[in-house]
Amino acid sequence: MTITQLQYVLAVAEHQNFTYAAQKSFVTQPTLSMQIQKLEDELEIQIFDRSKKPIQLTEIGKKIVEQARSIVNESGRMQDIVDQQKGFIGGEFRLGIIPTIMPTLLPMFLKTFIKKYPKVNLKIEELTTEVIIKKLNEGHLDAAIAATPLGNDQIKERILYYEPFVGYTTENHRLYDKKELVTADLDIDDILLLEDGHCFRDGVINLCKVPRAIDHDHFQLESGSFETLIKLSNEDLGMTLLPYLHTLDIRESERKYLRHFAEPRPAREVSLLFHKSELKMQIIEALRTVIMSIVRGAIAFHNVEIISPVQK
Repeated sequence: MTITQLQYVLAVAEHQNFTYAAQKSFVTQPTLSMQIQKLEDELEIQIFDRSKKPIQLTEIGKKIVEQARSIVNESGRMQDIVDQQKGFIGGEFRLGIIPTIMPTLLPMFLKTFIKKYPKVNLKIEELTTEVIIKKLNEGHLDAAIAATPLGNDQIKERILYYEPFVGYTTENHRLYDKKELVTADLDIDDILLLEDGHCFRDGVINLCKVPRAIDHDHFQLESGSFETLIKLSNEDLGMTLLPYLHTLDIRESERKYLRHFAEPRPAREVSLLFHKSELKMQIIEALRTVIMSIVRGAIAFHNVEIISPVQK
């Protein structure tokens, strides 16, 4: 049994196709198939049910894959242990960021980080919170930036900053004349939301204290971007809520539509996430330090009420 064989097994389990798994593993399909067959012969079991399309794991195969993932991940951390002992900050680092944070936060810290730590090879993906948790647990990400708390025992959270919700309402809206908003002002039937799958959407629904599984005609107006929500609001189709950092880049002509909440301001907690067994702590700490030093100048709210991003 070899680490390479286990890596091939994980590739097929992920892609459910021998040819595609071989391409992703940079080997020929016969080589990958032969190595997996050798492993199955050695263990005297069948890991994959090849009669099904796409290829499925057998019951024993599911247990083998779980153990293989743990072994491969741990073997890959050998170099991490050495780097940590030497205090070396470099190497590949895979970072996931949720869509409602990526456009505003990434431009703020990326240039500074890569200049300060040129030996770190950052690989950044825009992913939903659900996918981030899955990839952290499977060892496909080293860390992520998302709204918290998530309440996952396998994932550690290091708080970066608190980002208040900000109302956006035009002249014809009932809340336009209010200087400050309070939670009681909000009506879920009157708020334009991001499409399902965004944790900021779930945070808004939790803020309004209504069940997530509600069904109103209003929810036909959903979008994947804050820019679209702002345009819809400008057409008097409802108000919307924005994360504070997004409001810093809003057009001057639209700033009069922004309405802050009275203290304690409802806010989302933004954290750096990593698996509890992660060893690249020197890079994680470097990333956290850079982000906090930069964001501190743009956002410094302390009297806030944290709104959970977890679906209720």
